[in-house]
Amino acid sequence: MKIIITGGHHNCALVVAELLRKKGHEVFWFGHKYTIAGDKEPGAEFKEVTGAGFSFFEIRAGKFYRTFNPKKLAKIPLGFFQALIFLRKIKPAIIFSFGGYLAVPVVIAGKVLAIPSFTHEQTVVSGLANKLIGFFAKKIFLTWPQSADHFPKEKTVITGLPLRKEIFSGKKLFNNDLSTVYLSGGKQGAHILNFAVKPILRKILAKYNFIHQCGGTTVFRDYDAFKKEKEVLPRELSNRYLLKDYFFKAEMGDVFKSCDLFIGRSGAHTVYELLALEKRCLLIPIPWVSGNEQQLNAETLVKAGIGEILSQKDLTPESLWTTIEKIMGSSGKQKIINSQIKSLLFLDAGEKIVKEVESYLSEKKQ
Repeated sequence: MKIIITGGHHNCALVVAELLRKKGHEVFWFGHKYTIAGDKEPGAEFKEVTGAGFSFFEIRAGKFYRTFNPKKLAKIPLGFFQALIFLRKIKPAIIFSFGGYLAVPVVIAGKVLAIPSFTHEQTVVSGLANKLIGFFAKKIFLTWPQSADHFPKEKTVITGLPLRKEIFSGKKLFNNDLSTVYLSGGKQGAHILNFAVKPILRKILAKYNFIHQCGGTTVFRDYDAFKKEKEVLPRELSNRYLLKDYFFKAEMGDVFKSCDLFIGRSGAHTVYELLALEKRCLLIPIPWVSGNEQQLNAETLVKAGIGEILSQKDLTPESLWTTIEKIMGSSGKQKIINSQIKSLLFLDAGEKIVKEVESYLSEKKQ
């Protein structure tokens, strides 16, 4: 059957899309081609989805809250009509949303066309977009039991978050005995994190290997700036510095195998992977996200015993370096010490979700 995948969390969505394809379904993707407005370089979502062989349809949806910009507000109906046209053309059996404002017009257009929808909630809290989507959805899959408070109980199923299998196997990327720090700002990079790293780059490389996913957006051009930094490093330090704009899923096993300390944001997908791998982490939550979800995500890792938080308002090159040294100076490798949190991890979430979807489609056929 034909299935639409849409939403803001492309990594876990891609896991489900590939499992559905293996079951013989035809999967189409509605998403963002560019990560940031004004960018000229296609984003990680577009590259990974098309690279995996899925048909990609760009939806130019606008956020329906926290903006008074007329140009952005005009994109709200545009996204709806784009979705309506694409859905009429494809005629899918269901729409599967992975949250975010882009999925809202797709799900509503599906409702107008009597196309049923499913959704997956990644975070402990639920944003306005997912609460609205949940109103229309036939079934709501949850990563965390706490999320159930935000949705009708009869619709919810706790499945966990679909994980990329590639993260569980890999090889070391460096052939020395140094510990390795991995910094990532997510699929678009994080300019503020890169800005804090630049003055202490040589200090980091003097003691550690450094894997740096800095983002490839043409708005900030951080990758070009750090590439120039790498070119003027002494060979010994340059050999310890692995710089990329983005690591694709085939590369993530090697990155996590090498990583002794993760530094970055605390998005839902990142947090679940760090928990599954029991990786030490320094988290700098985005302060302005809906429901303060990144702070709550980060606190989950602190309670688990593997995470520390550095607030963005306190982030400076000096505070970043001091915290790295503090964590790396602690004896031994940290493990999850909270058995209750560990019990909430499901490593077969993708399979659980696909089983539920197939059960619904089978009933629909009858």
